[in-house]
Amino acid sequence: MAGGGSGSSPSRTLLNTPTWALATVCFIFIFLGIFIEHLIHLLCHWLKKHRKTALFEAVEKLKSVLMQLGFLSLLLAVIQRPISKICIPNRITNSMLPCNRDVLLDSTKTINSEDHCGSRGMTSFMSQSGINQLNNFIFVLAVMQIVYSVVTMALGRAKMKRWKRWEDETKTIEYMAANDPNRFRFTRETTFGRRHMNKFTNTSSQLWIKCFLRQFFHSVAKTDYLTLRHGFITAHLPSTNALNFQKYIERSLEDDFKVVVGISPFMWLIVVIFLLVDVHGWNIYLWVSFLPLITVLVIGTKLETIVAQMALQLENQKSVIIGSPLVQPNDSLFWFNQPQFVLTLLHYTLFINAFELAFFIWVTWQFGISSCYHEHVEIIVVRVVLALMVQVLCSYITLPLYALVTQMGSHFKSALLEEHITQAIKHWHTEVKRKKKNKLQELESSHYSVATTQITSPEIKLSASAHEIQEISEESPKVNIVHQNESQIGVD
Repeated sequence: MAGGGSGSSPSRTLLNTPTWALATVCFIFIFLGIFIEHLIHLLCHWLKKHRKTALFEAVEKLKSVLMQLGFLSLLLAVIQRPISKICIPNRITNSMLPCNRDVLLDSTKTINSEDHCGSRGMTSFMSQSGINQLNNFIFVLAVMQIVYSVVTMALGRAKMKRWKRWEDETKTIEYMAANDPNRFRFTRETTFGRRHMNKFTNTSSQLWIKCFLRQFFHSVAKTDYLTLRHGFITAHLPSTNALNFQKYIERSLEDDFKVVVGISPFMWLIVVIFLLVDVHGWNIYLWVSFLPLITVLVIGTKLETIVAQMALQLENQKSVIIGSPLVQPNDSLFWFNQPQFVLTLLHYTLFINAFELAFFIWVTWQFGISSCYHEHVEIIVVRVVLALMVQVLCSYITLPLYALVTQMGSHFKSALLEEHITQAIKHWHTEVKRKKKNKLQELESSHYSVATTQITSPEIKLSASAHEIQEISEESPKVNIVHQNESQIGVD
């Protein structure tokens, strides 16, 4: 690799390393390993305690990524010596170099003259030093992918916290009065209609331009949230309006986080392709840095377009509506009729962006700021600025849009079933408590009646009482209920 330090003196091995130095390094690494393992264990315990099943599975997947990283690191460490003894002709090594050939010529001659292949007039396929540097790059890339995913999800959820106020507003009398089911209104006169139905939506090109600009300014309005919420509940839960849509979106996003935090084999293949085309003069990483930005902007525009199309479909169906505007969730509004495809694009976009920043950090750490990788300062500045810009756009614009709009598919996600079951169990729990209370009151009343009339058959009275108590115990089994505040309640 370019720019790496290579002294002429042989490196020290463990044979001439003080034992105190070896023991100190081993102690530090063992302590750090135990500490990190303990932190992950505490995190998993907390997630289990608070019934954060999706996040718990995400942490488990993160652990598998770290294990995969450890295996790759171990494999590279084991095979680095055999690989360094593979010799190739010198003429082949001078092709497709990442840095200027003239700059590397002198240092390469010095290195090759001292290794196994240099004594035979050839060049090593890859030196041990180069394999160690590649090992470091894989570590940095995996860490940046995890950090990018966590930061993006955390910032996106932080912005979506204001949706909780909108959700609470749906339970107020003012909201119910404003959305009276007996109220007639022109479709264009509703708040949702005024936001999306205007002269700038006459053609497809005008619609896309408007939606492209809208994502930068108030991308998710309260009227969009409330209208999409109403359409979702009407389509999937028409018998109830008690769904906490904001909580459902949070659980759905936690399920998606399990996908985003991982690194698939195809992603490692992308890394190999990027490393292959990193040839001096091509400036491939400059063009690659624009790919996440373009993808995020296209996704944001598409999601805004879906909301606008639902509004236009509503206008085409009826000019007068009763109650709230009722949009129709439909998979046909999404690319390839697959709402999940948006998550796949976001996943790969975050990975490519993480690769860009990881490569910059690794090159700076491994070779220094003055290496040949940084010979064009303006290119480095553009790449870093674009990486940070994509992080902000994806966290504060695209992710909230994705979390809301992708619920408008033809099918609901598994997170809704959890909410529905929870509500059903809570209702059953309330009924059981009510029946138990009524039975106890009836039992006490019967005891009082028996005592006042002085019935002379206590055996029958006790037998009847025991039988009633048994009925009560059978009708009120012990259950565990998860409430909205996610606390456990034991009922005997």
